[in-house]
Amino acid sequence: MLRAASPDVAARALLGGVLSHGSVSVRILEVEAYGGPPDSHFPDAAAHTWRGPTPRNQVMFGDAGHLYVYLSHGIHQCVNITCRPAGEGGGVLLRAARVEDGYELVGTRRPGIGTERAARGPGNLGKTLDIDLAMRGIDVLDPSSSVTFRPEPVTVDRIRSGPRVGVSREADRPWRFWVAGAREVSAYRRSPRAPQVTRPVVAGRRDGGQ
Repeated sequence: MLRAASPDVAARALLGGVLSHGSVSVRILEVEAYGGPPDSHFPDAAAHTWRGPTPRNQVMFGDAGHLYVYLSHGIHQCVNITCRPAGEGGGVLLRAARVEDGYELVGTRRPGIGTERAARGPGNLGKTLDIDLAMRGIDVLDPSSSVTFRPEPVTVDRIRSGPRVGVSREADRPWRFWVAGAREVSAYRRSPRAPQVTRPVVAGRRDGGQ
């Protein structure tokens, strides 16, 4: 399902799957889909691919199923998995996960942080797995790779969607997906640079919902 899928379909397919690096494994519980340049099938002005291939984003224009890692705010290593055919551009940002294996090692990487919060947020997920820029381009669908992904899809009724976090463009595109009830899912925060919208208040609903 990850091979050349639309970004939103690939994002749903990643939910519930297990990403592993060494002795640490996490179950993906929250993701965001991103498309490609203006001339692609899924144009997306919020995506790193929007202005076309560069040395930084070249992996995003390669085959599906590869790691695209980038540095956010100079410190956070954010992990994406590509999902479109070579040449087009698109991928899925991994936003939050549950630690499944390697608790002891995770404790040294995230000291004083409980396992529920260890991989909550893109930067924390990357740190929990010790994934860095040098791993950009790894094929996670190849069992012999140092970082691997094993699909374990969740049922449709357990998937929720909403606007993406912190983007100033395409801020209302509902391409953030998460597993309902998962405590590891991060809170929704709208970018202050995004156009503001007035939404009706619904009793009992949380914007970042679980």
